[in-house]
Amino acid sequence: MNIALSPSVKYWLNFFHPVMMWALLLFSIYAAYLGLQVQRTRHAGGEEKKELIKGKYNVKHYQIGSILLGLMVAGAIGGMAVTYINNGKLFFGPHLLAGLGMTSIIAFSASLSPFMQKGANWARMTHILLNFTLLGLFAWQAITGVQIVQRLLTNA
Repeated sequence: MNIALSPSVKYWLNFFHPVMMWALLLFSIYAAYLGLQVQRTRHAGGEEKKELIKGKYNVKHYQIGSILLGLMVAGAIGGMAVTYINNGKLFFGPHLLAGLGMTSIIAFSASLSPFMQKGANWARMTHILLNFTLLGLFAWQAITGVQIVQRLLTNA
C-alpha cells in the first residue's frame, strides 16, 4: 500500500509522533505529581487534609489520566501509521515493542479506576506500580525516539 503524499508532507509527518510523545511525557510527569498529591491527601489529617482537598487533585488526576490514555493510544497508532506510510513496513525493534507495551500498560492501569473508586487497595497499588513502570519506559522511549529522529534528520 502506497499512499500518495508529497515528499514534503511525508517528511514532516515523521515529526508529529515524537513531538506529541515528548509533550505526553511531560503531561505524564504532571499526572504522576497529581497522583502523589492524591495519596498525600488520602493519608493527611486535620487541617492539612482540608487544604489538600481544596486542590481537587483526585478530579484533576482522573481527568489528566483520561486524556493521557486517549492521546497515548492515538499517538502510538499514529507513529506506526506514519512509519508504515513512509516506509511500507514497520521496523520491528525495542522502540516498537516498548511502545506497544506502554499502550497496554496505560490501558490496564486505567481499567483499575472502578476498583480504586470502590476503595480496593490492591487496585491502587497496582495502578501506582504500573504507572511508575510506564514512566520509566516512557523516559527510555524518549531516548530511543531521539535516536530515530536523529537518523531521519541525517538521512534527509
